[in-house]
Amino acid sequence: MSAAELNGTLVASKLLTDTAQRVELLKRSSGKIPCLATVLVGDDPASHTYVRMKANRCADVGIRSLRVELDAATTTDQLVGELLKLSHSDDVDGILLQHPVPHHIDERAAFEAIAPHKDVDGVTANSFAASALGFAGYESCTPSGIMRLLDAYDIGIAGKHAVIVGRSPILGLPVGMLMLRRNATVTYCHSRTVDLADQVGRADIVVAAVGQPELIRGHWIKQGAIVVDAGYNPGNVGDVEYSAARERAQWITPVPGGVGPMTIAVLLAQTADAAGAPAGEAIRLASDQSAR
Repeated sequence: MSAAELNGTLVASKLLTDTAQRVELLKRSSGKIPCLATVLVGDDPASHTYVRMKANRCADVGIRSLRVELDAATTTDQLVGELLKLSHSDDVDGILLQHPVPHHIDERAAFEAIAPHKDVDGVTANSFAASALGFAGYESCTPSGIMRLLDAYDIGIAGKHAVIVGRSPILGLPVGMLMLRRNATVTYCHSRTVDLADQVGRADIVVAAVGQPELIRGHWIKQGAIVVDAGYNPGNVGDVEYSAARERAQWITPVPGGVGPMTIAVLLAQTADAAGAPAGEAIRLASDQSAR
């Protein structure tokens, strides 16, 4: 029997609706309009497309989008300077540095120039530590989106063996930490893993996050496993061999329409948080009062 799909488009739509309601309540109560600054370095077509998508979603939920575009020849010091200015600006609530940046730029140094209280993309060391230790802070958007997607379908994590394929500091590493905090047993796999097929075959939850098309073969998947494909490659191909994996998994994310929409939805939700928008409970209470 084929796996059921984890519909990220549907779950993200609900999160965006909630965020729009929170933003509207913030505007009514204080007149404040949240602002997300997006910083784009260079002329990579895919990056420009992603930034436009994020700007469109900002407009949909009532968040102001401030777009900062820098030349491909921008140095690390120049980029750090721009991010520091945004970090100190009272008009900006959240900052997104579109990645990857050009190869000559020290991406980590750029990330660390973002003030932690404006790191709505969850890319700084401070945000990673907060996620790992359970402190207040912003979670990396794709890992947080994955967790919210699993929660939306009532998929239990405690006691499960989760295999994370990929160890990037903004995806693989933090999603493993979030699952560990939820009492999963976590195994990280990467380019030096010599028995990848065996490791994946023992997983109750597989998270693929390597950016290599169909690296994870369908016949590796354990019967009844949950498969989360966080990869996106040319031709709408993920990191998992979807058709074969679907025949063995219980739940699987499509590509596109799985993890991707959740990433943007979390980004905007955390921007609303940074601006001081009320939580969902406050919206419910306000709605109850208005109905009286």
